[in-house]
Amino acid sequence: MSGRDSVQIPDDRDFGAFRALCESERGWSLTYSKGGVTVWVQLREPERDLHKIKCRMECKDVPAETLYDVLHDIEYRKKWDTNVIETFDIGKLTVNSDVGYYAWKCPKPLKNRDVITLRSWLPMGNDYIIMNYSVKHPKYPPRKDMVRAVSIQTGYLIEGTGAKSCTITYLAQVDPKGSLPKWVVNKSSQFLAPKAMRKMYKACLKYPEWKQRHEPHFKPWLFPEQSRLPALALSELSLQHADSLENIDESSLPESREERGEASDEDSLN
Repeated sequence: MSGRDSVQIPDDRDFGAFRALCESERGWSLTYSKGGVTVWVQLREPERDLHKIKCRMECKDVPAETLYDVLHDIEYRKKWDTNVIETFDIGKLTVNSDVGYYAWKCPKPLKNRDVITLRSWLPMGNDYIIMNYSVKHPKYPPRKDMVRAVSIQTGYLIEGTGAKSCTITYLAQVDPKGSLPKWVVNKSSQFLAPKAMRKMYKACLKYPEWKQRHEPHFKPWLFPEQSRLPALALSELSLQHADSLENIDESSLPESREERGEASDEDSLN
């Protein structure tokens, strides 16, 4: 889908291509492997300034369907994702695709980022795929207090490996915009991705108990008839091209103790 020239809802071929990319080893360089979490990166493409990262984690004591629920449940994300500033669904396109907004904190003194994406999902027995790419919606233009990032293609492949175990592969081809210094790129692959995956794993362990207290039967990603989202037409959307957005120069920003990841981070899932 990365070569698209119009807004389209992914089909089976797109999901298949995404899975193949997640499973491919060719062209990827291993940068991190510890405690069941592995990270690979691809060098930036000079003509597109595109950074690619792939992170895989083995999840013991977490069924594939629980991890799938956690990635979908936007109310729970607001509890466990400490990087989120604001996130909400904008509208529904089909039974397995929607459009949403997500804004997240970046390490100071970088500007925070936000993104609007068309998201699609596909259950495949014990395996699941969720993937997205950036679109424009007329009611949600870029904000002055954020840098609008662009997801070329981002997503998750969840593979069930047992009744209570699974493996998740996170693949991201994102243009964060701005002129990010090298230390930010290095940190994103060697520190932020593994940390985010482990935080997600902890959230999965606590999700069943949390969900029992928060609309336990409400799962519109499994039961589309439950959806409360307004219907959206593809004609309301257009592609978000990276070169149409302003570049914020952040290349001279210093690396502080906080940016190196030495600050503590407490989880709160109450």
